[in-house]
Amino acid sequence: MKINTKIITYFLGFLLLINGGFMFLSALLSYIYKDGITGDLILSGTIVSIIGLLMLFLNKNHDKQINKREGYLVVVLGWVIMIFSGTIPYLLTGTIEGFPNIFFETTSGYTATGATIINDVEILPQGILFWRSITHWLGGMGMIVFAIAILPLLGIGGMQLFRSEGMEVEKVVPKSTEIALSITKIYIVITLACALAYWLSGMSVFDAINHSLTTVSTGGYSTYSQSIGHFNNVKIEITAIMDDETISSVLPKHFG
Repeated sequence: MKINTKIITYFLGFLLLINGGFMFLSALLSYIYKDGITGDLILSGTIVSIIGLLMLFLNKNHDKQINKREGYLVVVLGWVIMIFSGTIPYLLTGTIEGFPNIFFETTSGYTATGATIINDVEILPQGILFWRSITHWLGGMGMIVFAIAILPLLGIGGMQLFRSEGMEVEKVVPKSTEIALSITKIYIVITLACALAYWLSGMSVFDAINHSLTTVSTGGYSTYSQSIGHFNNVKIEITAIMDDETISSVLPKHFG
C-alpha cells in the first residue's frame, strides 16, 4: 500500500505553524520585558512558520483519508519535527551552548520530563524561560491531540491519529475531534486557574504563568534553580500539589 506522503507532510507543516505561533508569543513576552532577544525569537518564529506554510501549500491537494500506518508515521515524525524546530530559539539566542545540550533541553521540554542541563536558570532571558515552559505545556497535553482538535479546519479525519497515540477509541462514541477539543479546553481552563491560584498565593504574574504551564503538564521546569522551593511559601506549595492532583484526576491518564 502506497503511503500518502502528502497528508503526512501537510500535517507536519501544521504542527510547525503551531510551534512558530508560540515562538511569536514568546517574542511578545520578550518585548514586554525588554530582555534583548526579541528579534531572535521573531526570527525563530518566522523561519519555522515559513517552512510550515510551504509544507502546507505544496501539499494542499492531498487525499484527506489517513490510514493506521500513516497515523503512526505522523505521530513519530510529529514529535521529531516539533523537537528539532523547538531548538531554533535556543540556537539563535545563544542562551544554551552546544547542540547536544540544546537538544536535551528541548526534548526534556516536549516530553514533559523536566530534566535540565541549566545550572542557573535565573540568568536566562524571560523570553527563553517562557519558551521552555511552553514546550512543557505543549508536550504535557500532547501536540498530536492539540492538532487533532483543529483537524476539522483541515478537512482531515483524526481517529487513526488517536489510535497511533495509544488511545483506546473503539468504545468512544464522540468523534475524535470532539474528544481532543474537550481535552484541550479542560487543559487550558486548568492552566488559567492554576496561574490565578499561583498569583493569589504570592507569585509574580510572570512566575505564575510559567509555573502554571509546567505544573499542569506535570513536568517540572521553573524560572528558578530551586523551583517551588525558591519561594519558601506554603500556600504556593499547596497550590502546586492541588493543581497536580487535579490534572491527574480530571484528564485521562494518558495526558497526566
